[in-house]
Amino acid sequence: MLLYSLAVKQFPVNILLTIVVAAAAFFTVRLYAPELWAPQQILGLILLILGFVFWTVARFQLGSSLTVTAQARRLVNTGIYSKIRNPIYVFGSCFLAGLILVIAKPIWLLVFVIIVPLQIWRAGKEAKVLEASFGDEYRKYRAGTWF
Repeated sequence: MLLYSLAVKQFPVNILLTIVVAAAAFFTVRLYAPELWAPQQILGLILLILGFVFWTVARFQLGSSLTVTAQARRLVNTGIYSKIRNPIYVFGSCFLAGLILVIAKPIWLLVFVIIVPLQIWRAGKEAKVLEASFGDEYRKYRAGTWF
């Protein structure tokens, strides 16, 4: 019951974040959309949509454990998290890569080149916090999942 009430409190924030990111992506794509879509841009749109959907699902599955800083509230190991330890980073990167391909502005690759190493660093930091809190349970989970 406690986890449910925490997830319900987090729900409006997740909805607001989803709406803001979706609106920003929509308007960015509309602003930079070409008259004729090249295969690169179609691939980008597919990556953008799939990345957004799975990024959103991962955030909702994380529930009240979603934090800005590395914290060990509980070990989430179901849903997408049963296969990928950091799906928010993975699918956020897919979303960003898709957006860059759609708008066809190579300068934005610099953002991608900066963000991905930061996400890897942050994932490592989170792993240390989770391992310190959950020990063998986390090590077993980590051994059976990707990134």
